[in-house]
Amino acid sequence: QVHLLESGGGLVQAGGSLRLSCAASGRAFRAYAVSWFRQAPGKERVFVAGISANARTKYHAHSARDRFAISRDNAKNTVYLQMDRLKPEDTATYYCAARYTDYDGVDYFTGINDSDYWGQGTQVTVSS
Repeated sequence: QVHLLESGGGLVQAGGSLRLSCAASGRAFRAYAVSWFRQAPGKERVFVAGISANARTKYHAHSARDRFAISRDNAKNTVYLQMDRLKPEDTATYYCAARYTDYDGVDYFTGINDSDYWGQGTQVTVSS
């Protein structure tokens, strides 16, 4: 069992930055790939960025490329999403999700249905 808790959301002006954190509790965090998704009001939940269990493989959605960066600190059981040059269209609830792979696995995931665990989400609001 893995419990995920997101933090770091808030209200920021366009062009600003936020760093989201996803803290995991439970066993064998290094056996889980972790991804960030977001869901805007009235829209579907979509993939933002993913990172493998060993942190060596990362993938960012086109909308996040060059502005967002996913990283993880396995010693702290935490995955981060650094978001820079935020835009009003980035406004959404951001969720982290985990999928069991292998210890120090190299795979990431992008599908909502591929997730084993979800956090409760953290709200990001970008004002124009």
